[in-house]
Amino acid sequence: MIRSKLLIAAGLALVGLSGCHAGSADVASAARTVPVTITSAGKAHRFNIEVARTPEEQARGLMFRTRIAPDGGMIFPMDPPRSASFWMKNCPASQDWFFIRADGSVARLVENTIPYSLEAVGVDEPVAAVLEIAGGRAAELGISDDAKVEWPR
Repeated sequence: MIRSKLLIAAGLALVGLSGCHAGSADVASAARTVPVTITSAGKAHRFNIEVARTPEEQARGLMFRTRIAPDGGMIFPMDPPRSASFWMKNCPASQDWFFIRADGSVARLVENTIPYSLEAVGVDEPVAAVLEIAGGRAAELGISDDAKVEWPR
């Protein structure tokens, strides 16, 4: 998964968020996992997703992970919802990012992020979460930006 940075639009203050964890993909994560369902084109796809709840977990994200499991990933809840921007600093594995509105609809889907890129990618509208999964998985499963994302909050 990839490490990202959350850009709070109000103050343009960076808060560390990412989808990569220190160490390799084989290292067990201390983050809690939850079932996440992405529904697109009438098909539901279930993932077992790590939750980055604390500022420390969000700053660490998925940094340094060389591989993301096909049904894995990380979600970054944002309460209250806010504009968000992520990057791939220290993230060797490409990711697909879902910027998710409070109603579960996708504000933006970013596919196949570029490993180690410092380019910030985000949305200008409030989102309740950002979901990161393995790069290319959305296309592989036929998931588009009309998807709905459900997870326990």
